[in-house]
Amino acid sequence: MRRIVAQRKLATLVVTVFIPLLASTGVAQNLPKEQCSLAVVSRLVGSDQRVCDSKVVQEMAQHGHAFEQNQLGINLAVMNANGWGTSTNYGVALRWLRAAADQGFARAYYNLGILYLWGQGVRQDNAEAFSWFKKGAEGNDSDAQTNLGYMYDQGLGCTRSATTAASWYRKAADSGNPLGENNLADMYLKGEGVTQDNAAAFRLFEKAAAQEHTGARIKLGYMYAEGVGTPKDPEAAYVWITSASLGGDARGRDLLPSLEALLSPQQISTARERARRIVFERSEQLSAKALSQ
Repeated sequence: MRRIVAQRKLATLVVTVFIPLLASTGVAQNLPKEQCSLAVVSRLVGSDQRVCDSKVVQEMAQHGHAFEQNQLGINLAVMNANGWGTSTNYGVALRWLRAAADQGFARAYYNLGILYLWGQGVRQDNAEAFSWFKKGAEGNDSDAQTNLGYMYDQGLGCTRSATTAASWYRKAADSGNPLGENNLADMYLKGEGVTQDNAAAFRLFEKAAAQEHTGARIKLGYMYAEGVGTPKDPEAAYVWITSASLGGDARGRDLLPSLEALLSPQQISTARERARRIVFERSEQLSAKALSQ
């Protein structure tokens, strides 16, 4: 199978999740009170739960006063780390994240790991980043589990171990984390840390692709194009690679001309429409869900 640029990746500094409509417009000031921070949650909220609703925040706060105390602090860390409505200030972000970490929040551990990994507001230190990711991973934060897997995968701050990397990717994937699914799928595809299994790779890429992971969509397209882990289906390959391109990831576009040669004009038109629905209807559904709950 043709090699695609970029394989397994790290989850990056994303310390909160805002209503998609607001995030897409870059709104940074006068944020409505309905927005809530996932930075203080020890794991990702399930897809069937409301994540940006004041009632949800209140309900969660009832389960621990520390959550309520840290809500403002975490949001300040978010805004300072990302430069939303203020100048980027990793030092301030670090102070608030440490306060949340002292309360035992796994999401704070994860974000501290990011700061140490990239040397943002602190000295760059792979071993320190590894330590924070490990604490977050053990606290069931799926992004921390993914990044801990990556650290073992690459031997950053630890002894390299593909087997251990795969086990942490699996934990993240089992929680529905799309990057964990993508990374584990890549290991199955190559037989690194796990027994080589194209069918397992295909299923995992499929799950990640359904969650808007464009890299997984491209890999899925290549697998359909070459019949790896699934029967050949040039139209399905065209759909997934086009959907990745519409999502801003053009790495698979070089395959489209050869696929077009195998498809009729009607098939190409149908495939483009399917790709459009995958990208835009999915985004609309997520925005509507966040706003209606």
